[in-house]
This record gives sequence, C-alpha cells and structure tokens, in this order.
Amino acid sequence: MTTHQPVNLLNLTPAEALTALREFALSIGEAPYRAAQVARHLWQSPAPTFEAMSDLPGVFRAQLAERFTLPRLALAGEQTSTDGTRKFLFRLADGQAIETVAIPDGKRLTLCVSSQAGCALQCAFCATGAMGFIRNLDAFEIACQVRELAFVSPALNPTNIVFMGMGEPLMNWPAVDRTLTILNNPAGFGIGARHITLSTVGWLPGIEALEARKEQFRLAISIHAPTDALRATLMPVNTKFPLADVIARAARFSRRVTFEYVMLGSVNDADEHAAELAALARSCGAFVNLIPLHPGGTMGFVPSSADRIARFAARLRGARIEVAIRKSRGLDIAAACGQLRAERLRRGPPAPTDQDREVHQAP
Repeated sequence: MTTHQPVNLLNLTPAEALTALREFALSIGEAPYRAAQVARHLWQSPAPTFEAMSDLPGVFRAQLAERFTLPRLALAGEQTSTDGTRKFLFRLADGQAIETVAIPDGKRLTLCVSSQAGCALQCAFCATGAMGFIRNLDAFEIACQVRELAFVSPALNPTNIVFMGMGEPLMNWPAVDRTLTILNNPAGFGIGARHITLSTVGWLPGIEALEARKEQFRLAISIHAPTDALRATLMPVNTKFPLADVIARAARFSRRVTFEYVMLGSVNDADEHAAELAALARSCGAFVNLIPLHPGGTMGFVPSSADRIARFAARLRGARIEVAIRKSRGLDIAAACGQLRAERLRRGPPAPTDQDREVHQAP
C-alpha cells in the first residue's frame, strides 16, 4: 500500500491547491466540485481545520485530514494600542516567532507582515536587525499572517498589505513570490496589486524579480540617508549595493517608487540632507515618505522632533518633491519592528548572515 506525505495546502498557490484537491477527490471517488468547496476555505473563507468545513461530508473531511495539512501559526502574544493598532506575535512550528501589525485608518486596514525570522542586514536603528538572522519564512508562514486574522476576536479583514515587518522580503524572493500570488489571486485573498507594497533596502536582484511580474505591486525603498558616506554608517548593505546603483534602478522601475526615510535626530535630518534627498527623489520621480523613529526601537538613536520633521518636509515640498509624514502608531505598545519578539522570547543563536541570501527570479 502506497503512503503519502501529507501536503501542506497553504504552501501552494490557489491554482496548485485546486488541482491537488481535484485529483484527490477523483482518486477516492468523490465529486470533483468538492475540490472548489475545500479551496474556498483556504483563503476566501478560512477554516481553522478540515473538521470545521461544515459544508463537506464528514467522511470526506476525515479523508482530507489524512492526505493534507492546514498548519496554523500559534498566537503567542497580542497588544492593542489606544489608537487601534494591534500587534500580534506568532510562534512558528520550530519555536521561532514573528510579528504582524494591523493598522486601522478609516475604512482601510493595513497589515504589516514579516518575511523572515530576524534579519541579516543589521541596519543601525532597527531592533529586528539587532537580533540577527534566523531563517527565511515559507510562503504559508507569510500568507498565514493574513489568514490567522480571520480567527482573532474581533476578526480582521485587511485591505492593504505591506512587507515592512521583520526581514528583507526581496532576500526571500521564492517564498515572497508565491505569497504575492496567494494575496493577489481572486481565488486567494483577492487583494489588489496596488494595495500590496514591498519594502526593500534596495536589494537589486529582488527588484529585478519583482518587476518581472506583470502585476502592479508597489515598491518602497529604504533610503534613510542621502549620501553613501552616511548611509553606509546606518545600513551596511550600502557597501554591496551603493546608493547610486539603487537610485539608478529606481529610475528604471516601471512603476512609481516610494522612498522610505526614517528621521534620526541630528543624524540625517539637517536642511542639507533634505536638499540632497530632494535631488535623489527628483532623479527618479520618487514619492518620499518621512517616518518618525518609533521611540520603542531607537537602538540608541533619538527621534527627530515634530518641528524638525515638519521643516524637513517643507524643504522637500519647496523643491517640488511630493512628501508625506507617516503617522506614528502604537506609541503605547511595543510596536517598533522586532520589539515585541525581543520582549517575549529568548533569542536563539542567529544563523550566519550569508545564509539563504540568494534571490531566484521566478521563471
């Protein structure tokens, strides 16, 4: 008798999952339409278990559980801010943990997801970078950060997704590529591509891979300093991918790019920095998003004052650069990236920083 290793349906694209389910239904003499019924419970109307799929026959549910798996992310911690921001700490099967943040804004609910456990890039102001790199996430571990929100109370239905949580998404391209399909496909979550943003330090092979996709996913690049000399002190990756190369690639990107710029008091917030940043943004038509440093994750840095940020923004606008100042959210909780994980879990030994860095362009 042939035995099968259970298949994780949540690590498949919607089309792959439907094919696998249809083949299984036919193999056991079940009606093919049952496959679509099961597939609907993966992403569109998530069910926590096969047993919870009450529109399916009981015997078929038991057979599904023998052949397939629907792994869950364990909720290890949650905090809610007075402004409505909710931060979740999810524990993975191997004991590692990741953070996900839900940010309400009127009718919009933006979910900030993680793509790695830890981060290898060691940006000087980032709490995630300080914990080191542990491993890449599988596609289901990224996508299930969205799926698990159907099971919290009250349930959450994100309208926007940003890859701005733990990790550098474009260094985990194979899993992120598959996740984008799950998020965007109508048989998955059906979130519009223009409502999905990937934030990168400027990992050039990953930008190439992202642009190869036909969908209009948005790209945000973490600039954080307008010169190579300053950026190299804040972001070690600048040695591998110098600022000029990142800006040149942004200028060739087929969609408009956003520059992310965290405001560090007396470090990158002077008037001359604004003038230099304006020149960079003008050269590639970028929109600039100024980010007040969250005081919970300062890593020894001091946030720029509100007046200083306002003056910096005015300088950019005076240079005819479109700019926005991001609202500070979750100030009363551990909302800085990596902070809740650091508070709740004992850090394990990080993996070498060159592990799992290769980026594979999707065929």
